[in-house]
Amino acid sequence: MSHSPWWRGAVIYQIYPRSFLDTDGDGVGDLPGIVERLDYVASLGVDAIWISPFFKSPMADFGYDIADQRAVDPMFGTLDDFDRLLAKAHSLGLKVMIDQVFSHTSDQHEWFRESRQDRDNPKADWYVWADAREDGTPPNNWMSLFGGVAWRWEPRRCQYYLHNFLSSQPDLNFHNPQVQQATLDYVQFWLDRGVDGFRLDSINFCFHDAQLRDNPPKPADKRVGRGFSADNPYAFQYHWYNNTQPENIAFLERVRALLDRYPGAVTLGEISSEDSLATTAEYTSGNRLHMGYSFELLVDDFSAGYIRDTVSRLEAAMTEGWPCWAVSNHDVRRAVTRWGGDAPSPQLARMLVAMVCSLRGSVCLYQGEELGLPEADVPFEALQDPYGITFWPNFKGRDGCRTPMPWSGGADAGFSTGRPWLPVPDAHRALSVAAQESDPNSVLNAFRAFMAWRKQQPALVAGSIAFLDAPEPVLAFVREVDGQRLLAAFNLSPGQAGFTLPPGGWRQQLGHGLPAAEVDGDGVVLPAHGTFFATDG
Repeated sequence: MSHSPWWRGAVIYQIYPRSFLDTDGDGVGDLPGIVERLDYVASLGVDAIWISPFFKSPMADFGYDIADQRAVDPMFGTLDDFDRLLAKAHSLGLKVMIDQVFSHTSDQHEWFRESRQDRDNPKADWYVWADAREDGTPPNNWMSLFGGVAWRWEPRRCQYYLHNFLSSQPDLNFHNPQVQQATLDYVQFWLDRGVDGFRLDSINFCFHDAQLRDNPPKPADKRVGRGFSADNPYAFQYHWYNNTQPENIAFLERVRALLDRYPGAVTLGEISSEDSLATTAEYTSGNRLHMGYSFELLVDDFSAGYIRDTVSRLEAAMTEGWPCWAVSNHDVRRAVTRWGGDAPSPQLARMLVAMVCSLRGSVCLYQGEELGLPEADVPFEALQDPYGITFWPNFKGRDGCRTPMPWSGGADAGFSTGRPWLPVPDAHRALSVAAQESDPNSVLNAFRAFMAWRKQQPALVAGSIAFLDAPEPVLAFVREVDGQRLLAAFNLSPGQAGFTLPPGGWRQQLGHGLPAAEVDGDGVVLPAHGTFFATDG
């Protein structure tokens, strides 16, 4: 394990900077706020932080619409603030990963402002432009993930431009070598500054089909998406041509070649395709991405069979790469609510962290998971997310998982001296860091105990995985490395559940901050949302 790259088996803590800590009273979190709370993050026992975008942006999509990839938005601070953050994180033993958005920019980016002027300027071919059809309609049937057609008319060029997301997020033309090089240049800017890696947003969206072929229709019974709702017209198509093109492979290899010049630097790709698991395996093989993750465990499906089948499919396909798993992030309802309903139990929160951190691979945990925060119910009049505003009330958007971090039980939850950009629910203040720090039985303290214990289990960090034939609702598997065999079992239900141990002389392991299971011979009874760990000897 001492010779293994730092990121293999790492636990990466995602910070959504708008909602972490506000130090200047404007109601929006900032980089100095992250600096102020890095000691807390380090106390959790995680290995790295991933910071969602803090770059210059008009904030139409809250930072994922970047206007300058090398500048910090004044809302979040300055480059000097980022350098201080990097230095303090490294002094605490934390690696720092930042978001990069390759596939598109803001329409306020200087590249797009030049490109849209006419068809002859130096950046005329830096974005995806296409002529209208004879009747004036868009060049093909591609849809935007945020609703509606994926093309916007630009009268200055008398052409349409492509936007797979918001119309204010025009897609770059990666078929142009200059665009590829400009992307590599700003990646190198951050590598030279000292970052340890990048989470690559929608990495399979860089290239589009150069022939602009129509996507084929998808039957109604197949309209189940990962990261979007079935009533979204985006779900009505097979997305064969607007993303995940073969040309992307060579570009990923160029990205990897750049990172290989910086020892220890790592890429984590977010992948959402028609077969995300197959794409993840493909994108992490050879000299491409170091790690990949998709939305497969960020869905409403919650059963031992579903998790076992999902992980097993990726294990079968991923012969070279390394997976990364997550059950929550800034784009989906919080896991304890998705899988535990409106009043999720603290036991569920403890079990979910232990479960995802026991799968083979690295892990992304989202701020607030260590507190067991449920999804916030944000009223329509307080919504900020354009995705939720468009699809209300069937889909309430992403604001419910983005509300400010509750540091204390006060009116502003210790987040800001001003009015927070999203309201803090009462349920979150009751689960604040301050309240849980003083409770030895809290989700937070169980989280810390488990993370400390996990670091001492080589099999959980780097071992292989083999699933056991346990009955629902029990998920059970064995992790193994260098002679250590560790059995892990999880009760995914709110009632007791049992299973039978396989042969091997298993002995229950404690000291991980989670309740013990009842063991009688080879029979194990797990309490509601209980866990069980054992070694064979």
